[in-house]
Amino acid sequence: MALNIRPKTTVKLKATAECPSHSLSEVAVRDLVFAIDEPIERDGTNKGPTPTDTAIAALIGCTNVIGHKCANSLGIDIGHLNISAVADFDRRGVTLAEEIDVPFTQIALKIETGEVVSQEDLDRLAAEVTKFCPLSKLFRQAGTVINEEWVSKPS
Repeated sequence: MALNIRPKTTVKLKATAECPSHSLSEVAVRDLVFAIDEPIERDGTNKGPTPTDTAIAALIGCTNVIGHKCANSLGIDIGHLNISAVADFDRRGVTLAEEIDVPFTQIALKIETGEVVSQEDLDRLAAEVTKFCPLSKLFRQAGTVINEEWVSKPS
């Protein structure tokens, strides 16, 4: 008798944090602990990236993971990726000057593959990543413009 096992389509992601100061959050996810903090010039202890830096880093990490999954499903060898992100961030909200609907107005995301890949394949890959990357969707649905540049840059 064959088992018909269906994977869960929705799961709960869990995180907890101890916050010993106004700026430092010691976050626990699974068996990992990491710090989110403010720099010293903003009265933090600089033990980790800021919450906004963490959001941009999460976009990079998600682009890497989903990029490789999509490349595999499309049969495209992308090798290792180098990804950089530059975000235009409207600080008026975090400084309490005024409420801002779209704090990250624009993000320039550059993804470089470590293999020779045609621009046509990179464009197909980029389209798939846009469809499936949850962090990209989160930013875009919040009103952020993400300008992606996919480049084949073998070493």
